[in-house]
Amino acid sequence: MSRAVFDIRAEGTPKGCFAFRKHRQAEFVLSVLGETCSEAWLYIGDDERVLVQTEAKVVYAEEGFSAKASLDTASLTGHTGLFFCHFEFINGAGERRCTAFDGNGDCYISDKFVNETQFLVYAGNYKAPQKFFGGAVYQIFPDRFAPGGKSEKKPEAVYDGDWEHGIPEYPARAGDAFKNNTHFGGTLWGAAGKIPYLSSLGVTCVYFNPICEAYSNHKYDTADYLKVDGSFGGDEALRAFVKTAHENGISVILDGVFNHVGDDSVYFDRLGRYGNGACDSEDSPYYKWFDFTDYPNEYACWWGIKNLPRTVRCREYRDFITKRVIPHYMEMGIDGWRLDVVDELESDFLSEITAAVKECDPEAIVIGEVWEDASNKSAYGERKKYFRGFQLDSVTNYPLRNAIIDFVTTGETGLLIRTVRTLARHYPFANQQLLLNFLGSHDTERITTVLGGDGGDCSPNPVLASKRLSPSARERAKKLLVCAYTLLAAMPGMPCIYYGDEIAMEGAHDPFNRRPFPPSGFSDPFSRNFAKVNNARKEHRGHFTLPFVSAREICAGCVEIVRGDGSKKLTAVSNAGEAPVEYKLSAPAADAITGTVYENTVSVPGESTLILTEGE
Repeated sequence: MSRAVFDIRAEGTPKGCFAFRKHRQAEFVLSVLGETCSEAWLYIGDDERVLVQTEAKVVYAEEGFSAKASLDTASLTGHTGLFFCHFEFINGAGERRCTAFDGNGDCYISDKFVNETQFLVYAGNYKAPQKFFGGAVYQIFPDRFAPGGKSEKKPEAVYDGDWEHGIPEYPARAGDAFKNNTHFGGTLWGAAGKIPYLSSLGVTCVYFNPICEAYSNHKYDTADYLKVDGSFGGDEALRAFVKTAHENGISVILDGVFNHVGDDSVYFDRLGRYGNGACDSEDSPYYKWFDFTDYPNEYACWWGIKNLPRTVRCREYRDFITKRVIPHYMEMGIDGWRLDVVDELESDFLSEITAAVKECDPEAIVIGEVWEDASNKSAYGERKKYFRGFQLDSVTNYPLRNAIIDFVTTGETGLLIRTVRTLARHYPFANQQLLLNFLGSHDTERITTVLGGDGGDCSPNPVLASKRLSPSARERAKKLLVCAYTLLAAMPGMPCIYYGDEIAMEGAHDPFNRRPFPPSGFSDPFSRNFAKVNNARKEHRGHFTLPFVSAREICAGCVEIVRGDGSKKLTAVSNAGEAPVEYKLSAPAADAITGTVYENTVSVPGESTLILTEGE
């Protein structure tokens, strides 16, 4: 069987990355062993049609041939875009042959057209916010992290003061509506008081779940975009947090919820609390923000949830977000935004949001909530344009999360290797450095629960509310968690800790994944495992921002991830098996966390990850 290698190369782009700046000369190369060739052609197209059909230059070798073709990426359409390509050639027997690509992105030769590989062309003037490169993020659910300072008590809210063992309010059955109105009293003042703790963890950025005024404890039902919720300490508390964070080298990112608001809001006012909302009168300045089908009781809402009316394509609403809301918080000194349900924002609106952020601060970051491969995602009838240089700097890296969990729990290496290779190939190099890599979030079960074998538990909510892992299952889950987080931290991007994961908090699906951070947790020695990894990233920042090179299986249950080559290299060796694995070194290397230097071999303990560095 013939062997084939397909490559696309462009100046200034790391080897193996198929995402290039516009106006870069790209060379497409096919190398084949075991075949002869008389003619070859390169085909390039987009979602609709073939754009380029050009003859390739054939160079013969003793055991095969190479076919090469080049073009200026700007010549495709004059714009940025996602493109697909393949080679075809006539072999020595006069048969037409085509390149095809397997699930790993590896090339093989077929006697018929099967599929193509993608490449992305992004704006030539795109500049990534490099201050985030090599950093580590900590996600805070404000009501559940730390109390303290001056704040307002909501008269309609229920307050639970049991921070050590409290259980969030939950419906009798999963999926049933409930008020989400039980608060534990966390504030931004309290979070500011924990900045020394965050610094000790090696955190360089804090990402807050929504903080705008809202009825619920989660705040995804915005009531007033221009006010920080009084229960969190208001605008004064945010300014104080940002100031203290910046003094400690920590950036601050807010959650931007611009797809929907709360029904109990200034803008919608279904309960008549404010007096000038869309439900109060069709003459309301906010009426055009919403899509009513039977005024005022029937309207478009997010995923059918009646207390989350959707905003619509409306110039007034867009201007309000981009000209008032975003500048309001950027003026307070925040360093970027994580955009909720970004798939549901219209493409031109997303571009306007990002432009507004960058106008305030060119070094600010814009992260989108995306659950799939962001380079080629299609949703709501359109191919998304996230990484073309004018929309997103980063996305939530669910594919990597899923792959790492699969690897450490099953020992199977295939999904992890495919995922790492695909992301490195599909995403622009700068965007790879900014990926929000995580193991748990407010939308997922707690990672300790998942690694302990209780992920996906469908028990009734009253059971899940008090369910905990057995002591033995918890200890193994903690070991796997250190293995998984160390591997996560070795990948291109920013590792993100969901508050409490560093002390192995447990919890099933929402709301059990949103328990309050216990005060005793701030002195939990288990968090030192995360601190060591994050501080190693700080110390060896140059290694942790190297381009991806390769991923392979060393033996059953053990993978090797390599970044960089030549004089500087980072290698992660992760062993999901129980027995130690002897790993042979090609050159002396140092453990990035402990500093131990190894000359020839290193023993990788079972259920652990080592990060090795070479060069300075």
